[in-house]
Amino acid sequence: MTKDKLKGLTGLGSFITVIGFIFLFFSVNFGTSLADNWLVNQGGADTSMYLIVTEGYINIFLVAGSILFGIGLAIVVFTYYKILNIKE
Repeated sequence: MTKDKLKGLTGLGSFITVIGFIFLFFSVNFGTSLADNWLVNQGGADTSMYLIVTEGYINIFLVAGSILFGIGLAIVVFTYYKILNIKE
């Protein structure tokens, strides 16, 4: 791979890492918003059911954020290592 392609891959990894970071730290806001939307579409629900749905949506964003953050960091570290090893 050329250095330019690796720099592009580093940019992509950085973007994925930032998206994962946002999902991790704003998972409560995103999950609550989706649960509120679910509640409006249902026309009302029991409090315990609403809490279960809210927790489920929050967990979805936590898992997705963790996966994206981990993949993004792995890409950045790998491409950085490869860039250091390229001899021009």
